[in-house]
Amino acid sequence: MRDVLPVLGRWYAAGVPFGLATVVNVSRSAPRDPGAAMAVGPDEEVVGSVSGGCVEGAVFELAQEVAAGGKPRLETFGYSDEDAFAVGLTCGGEITLLVRAVTAERDPGFGAVADSVAAGEPVTVATVTDGPAPRGATLAVWPDRTLGTLGASGLDAAVTADARGELALGATGLRHYGPEGQRREDSVSVFLQSFAPPPRMLVFGAIDYAAAVARIGDFLGYRVTVCDARPVFATPLRFPEGVEVVAEWPHRYLRDTTTDERTVICVLTHDPKFDVPLLTEALRRPAAYIGAMGSRRTHADRAERLAGAGLTERELSRLRSPVGLDLGARTPEEVAVSVAAEIVALRWGGSGAPLTATEGAVHPYRSS
Repeated sequence: MRDVLPVLGRWYAAGVPFGLATVVNVSRSAPRDPGAAMAVGPDEEVVGSVSGGCVEGAVFELAQEVAAGGKPRLETFGYSDEDAFAVGLTCGGEITLLVRAVTAERDPGFGAVADSVAAGEPVTVATVTDGPAPRGATLAVWPDRTLGTLGASGLDAAVTADARGELALGATGLRHYGPEGQRREDSVSVFLQSFAPPPRMLVFGAIDYAAAVARIGDFLGYRVTVCDARPVFATPLRFPEGVEVVAEWPHRYLRDTTTDERTVICVLTHDPKFDVPLLTEALRRPAAYIGAMGSRRTHADRAERLAGAGLTERELSRLRSPVGLDLGARTPEEVAVSVAAEIVALRWGGSGAPLTATEGAVHPYRSS
């Protein structure tokens, strides 16, 4: 959804109705996670994808139908053994889509949500998918305000509280309530989609490997900052456009920077005078991933120095060093792929093994 919002925002601002299909639930080996979206706008223009091509033809027709005035639809697509040519998922999974029309009348908060996402402001959108509440009704929830309604004040209050909790985690998924927001009932299904600001990637050491890691971090959707104490190396000209470059002692910069459970920290300096104070700070603060470059000899020396600086075994166990997965990487670009692969595997619980050597679903859904 984040990827297609700029286009949808333009359609909305122009007053053009469009059909929006959103993945609200998946099972088994589904190709896209909840929150994936596809929209059909003016002149049959299509943006986004909900299955990587398996059911887009059928969704196109549904989106056109609701945009022309049809009621919101909740549709489930799976694999059909009886008819190999039936519309479905060849991977054997199952996805449930909410298809609804978006107009200023039906969704008064859509434009404000699009503006907030573009500005990096956190917001969660709650949408009724099923039950005794208006299907397709939306409630946009910011940390300090709301816009819209799900049809009942009690339901709005309960969903607002949960939406703010989900927003703090950057989580997306279905929640269930009673008609007036009762916690112990499940007659009303509400899809909460959080648009938290992009997670941060902090790259320390402005070497050639850093440019490659910064580039792939930007590609993966991180807000990337490269920091180095040497101004001659910490210059924007050496890094991709959009990457922030800071000339500062690494540990001082990190000490004054907020991190959270989604932050990625890559230490590429492999110089004790930078590494030890920087990693001492990093390993004692929230972060999803902390990796450090260097040989096994460098790692052993670094670990000894960190232990001498007072870090515990538990703190040291958070360090991914030598950084990256064993891909046989040699060039800076290959090393960046290795680092990115380890970050993705750690985020989703992947093994890093070839898929030919594993069993089970290729795309098991796990909440991030």
